[in-house]
Amino acid sequence: MLVWFSVTPIGTGSPSVSREVARAVAAVRATGLRCETDASGTLVEGTWDDCMDALAAAREAVLESAPRVSFTCKFDVRGDRDQSGADKVASLEQALEEETQR
Repeated sequence: MLVWFSVTPIGTGSPSVSREVARAVAAVRATGLRCETDASGTLVEGTWDDCMDALAAAREAVLESAPRVSFTCKFDVRGDRDQSGADKVASLEQALEEETQR
């Protein structure tokens, strides 16, 4: 399963939320799950339960310094086989290569 998520701390009194977001990402990384963070969010790979535990860890980390947190999440669940984020990107790159050779 792949879960992409973004957290928005609310009520910190500061226009910058980088510290709270850093706490959330650190908590997810501490789970040991494969994850990648970019400018818009974090992609986590694992089982449903492991990913939910990672999101819970992110929530708790943010709530240590913010009274409220909002999540935006996207779930990609395959029942037919395992697929990593790297697999999906490789498939896209192959399709792009084929498209440009037309």
